Amino acid sequence: MSADIYIDPTANVSPDAKIGAGTKVWINTQIRENTSIGTNCILSKDVYIDAGVTIGNGCKIQNSVSVYQGVTIENDVFVGPNVCFTNDKVPRAFNSDWRITKTLVKTGASLGANATIVCGITLGEYSMVAAGSVVTKDVPPYSLVVGNPARVVAKIDKAGNKLT
Repeated sequence: MSADIYIDPTANVSPDAKIGAGTKVWINTQIRENTSIGTNCILSKDVYIDAGVTIGNGCKIQNSVSVYQGVTIENDVFVGPNVCFTNDKVPRAFNSDWRITKTLVKTGASLGANATIVCGITLGEYSMVAAGSVVTKDVPPYSLVVGNPARVVAKIDKAGNKLT
C-alpha cells in the first residue's frame, strides 16, 4: 500500500485489499479481502467493506455503513451515515443455497442518511436518494427519489439542484 494512505490503528484491513493513494480509513473500519478502493476516498468510523467489493475514486462512505458483497460503487459517490445495502433478495437463515444479488451505484450518486438500498438495482449517474428512503427499483440518472418505496420526485442537475 502507498505511504500516503491513512489507516487508523483501530482499523482492520486485509493485506489482500487494494487501497488507492490519498484514501483515509478511520476508526473501527473493517476492509475485507479482495476489495478494491480507489484514490482519495474517505471511509469513516465503523464502516464495513465486505470481501470482493469495488469502490471507485473520490468516494465518501460515512459512519456505520456496511457495503456487502455484490455492491459496486463507482467514482465520486457519497454514501450517508447508516445507509443500509442488502445483497440477498430472499433472506432466510436456513437457506444454504442463497445467491448474492448485485447492486450498482453509478458515478456521482448521493445516498442520504439511513436510506435502505434493496439489492438488484442500479442507482443512475448523479442520482440522489433522500434520507430515510427505501429504494426498491432502479433510479434513473439525474433523478431525486424520496419515500418508502422511493419514487422520483424531481429531475436534478449534476450539482443536485432541482430542475424546473
